[in-house]
Order: sequence, then structure tokens, then C-alpha cells
Amino acid sequence: MRRALVLVALAFAALPAAAQGLFDDNEARRRVEILRGQLNEHTRAVDERLGKIEAAVSGAGDRSAVLELASQIESMRGELARVRGQLEVLANQAELAERRQKDLYLDIDTRLRKLEQAQEQAAAAAQKPAAAQKPAAAPSEPQEASAAEAKAYQAALDQFKLGNYALAVTAMQNFLAAHPQSALASNAQYWVGMAHSGQRDYKSAIAAQRKLLATWPESQKAPDALLSIASAQETMGDRKTAQKTLEELIAKYPDSSAAASAKQRLAAAKR
Repeated sequence: MRRALVLVALAFAALPAAAQGLFDDNEARRRVEILRGQLNEHTRAVDERLGKIEAAVSGAGDRSAVLELASQIESMRGELARVRGQLEVLANQAELAERRQKDLYLDIDTRLRKLEQAQEQAAAAAQKPAAAQKPAAAPSEPQEASAAEAKAYQAALDQFKLGNYALAVTAMQNFLAAHPQSALASNAQYWVGMAHSGQRDYKSAIAAQRKLLATWPESQKAPDALLSIASAQETMGDRKTAQKTLEELIAKYPDSSAAASAKQRLAAAKR
């Protein structure tokens, strides 16, 4: 167990900084929306001013006045081009940040699954002597996933990778209905929540992660579920509740990599 925890720590040494991208994405989207609003306002203002300029030009006999009006038109066109350029840059940044965030989620899941398998193998090896002395008790915990379960889970996860979030939600929910006791059940529930987040349905995302915490409180996905809840709350503008969720994460799962991320976020909020 100690060796497995060391592996977890090493695997996610760089995670806290990367997880900060959750808030970076939201900030980028917010700035894009602000610039879009500004662009719309500039466009309306330009239309109004062009109407006035056209009326003035039609009645102007002075060449210098016409040249002045033409200069004003060019100035406004330059301003619009500048705003459009800023909007395009921020839109590209938001798209790249969202892609990085999705890649991060998938990397987390892959690493956790490998570590979970290593932990299960180590635990099985440690129990072999005891199993030889007495019959094994009926298992109360989910057993290792079968090949069919792993295939169904991977198919659902592939929908998330492709950005088909609605299909990912349906596929993961179908997996849970068919394999409620699978070792991958808590992972599937986690990705239900993340797929809702991908659709910006943050209330459903929070509900899905809360279900994971209620059903599988000891799952290795539980700390990440709380971190996801805090991110959704932050995106919805409820920073106070988000901070409480981060504090809950640190208190319940102090040794998790998600807790390290939570500490960083709380420290950043106090600056």
C-alpha cells in the first residue's frame, strides 16, 4: 500500500499546476463573451455614425469636410478590426485551453486505472498465504473488471475523447445500469459528471459527482469528484461554496493529489 501511494504521488506531481487550467478556461470564455459584447456595441455605434456621416456627405459641398468624414470612417474601421482581432485570439486560447483540460482528464483517468490495477495485484499477492489456510470469504467489494466491462467502459470513454458529451453521458449511464458492481463503476460515474461539465450543464455535473461520493466514498475518484464540484461551483459564480468544497476535499482526502490542487487554489484566492 505504501509503495502504491508513492506511485500515486509521483504520477501526479505535476497535476496541481495543470488542474489550475479549470479556472483558466472559464476566465478565457468570460473574456471572449465580454469582447463579443464590446464588438456588438462598437458595431451598433459604427452603424449610427455611418448613417450620420452619409447624411452629412450627401449635403456637404466642402471637399475638406468630406475628407475629414472619410478619415473618421477609416478610424472606426480600424477600431473594429482591432476588437475582432482580440476576439479571435481569445477564442483560439479558449479552444486550446479546453483541449488541454480534456487531455488532462484522460491522462488522470489512465494513470489512476494503472495504479488501481497495480494496487489490486499487490493486495492479491499479499493475501495468497492467508487464502491457502482458509476459504475466502464472499467478496463485498467490486471485483476486477471483466474484458466485456472494460470494452464497454472504453467505448463510453471514447465518446468523451471525441467531445461527444451527450453520447458519453448516455453510454456511461448504460454501463452503470448493466454493471453496477463493476470495479469501473465509480470511474464511469465520474465521467458522467465530467461530460455534463463539457456541456456546461454544471448543476447536473455537481449532482453526478455527489452521487459518486454518496455511493463510492472510498473510490480513488472521490477526491477528483470533489475537485470537479468546486470547479463547477466556481464557474457558476458561487466562489464561497467552491472554497468550502475545497476545504471539505482537503479534510476528507488530505493525501490525495486533488487535495494538493485544492490547497493551491485556496492559497491563490487569498492573494
